[in-house]
Amino acid sequence: MIDIRTIPADEPVKLIIGAGSQMYPGWIPTQKEDLNLLNRQDWVESFSQRKVDMFLCEHVWEHLTLEEAKSAAALCYEFLKPGGSLRVAVPDANFPDADYQRMVHADVPPGHPAEDHKTAYTYHNFVDVFSEAGFEVDLLEYCDDEGRFHYNQWDIERGLIYRSLMFDHRNRDGSLGFVSLIVDAIKPSDN
Repeated sequence: MIDIRTIPADEPVKLIIGAGSQMYPGWIPTQKEDLNLLNRQDWVESFSQRKVDMFLCEHVWEHLTLEEAKSAAALCYEFLKPGGSLRVAVPDANFPDADYQRMVHADVPPGHPAEDHKTAYTYHNFVDVFSEAGFEVDLLEYCDDEGRFHYNQWDIERGLIYRSLMFDHRNRDGSLGFVSLIVDAIKPSDN
C-alpha cells in the first residue's frame, strides 16, 4: 500500500501505475500489490482526501478486460485532481506489422509473453474507455484504421512513455519497429 500523505502539500503527486522497472525522478512507482487498479479500497486507503496530479501507465490496460478497463478509468478519474491527467499507453491493434501483432495480440497460446493480454485496442475503443469515465481524451500516438501512424507532440514532463516513437530503441533511422497507442486522459478543470 502506498501512502501519499508523506508528500508535502505543495508538491504534485505523480504516480506510475504498474511501473515494472520504470523509475523516473518525481514519480512514485507502484505495482499491483501497492495499488490495485480494480480495488477501490486500495485507492481510498492510499489517497484518503488527497487527489493525484498525474498518473502514468504504460502497457497495463491490455491486461484488463474491457469492463475492468472502464472500472479502472473511473477510479483514476475519481482520485485525480480537476485538470489532472492520466497518460496511458497500450499495444496498438492497428499497427500493420505481423511480428508486432504476434507479440502483443490478446489471443495467443499459453506460455506466450502476451498470454495475459485480455483486450486489443484501437484508438476507437481505447478513447471510449476514458471518455465514458468523463475524461477529455487527446490522442498522442496511434495508428489509424488504415495502419498509418500519427504522432502529436507531447511533453515528457507529463509522463515518459518508453515504448513510443521518440524513446523506443526499435524506432531508428526513420523506421517504426515498435509503437504504442498513447493517450492523455484529462479530467476537466470544472469537476
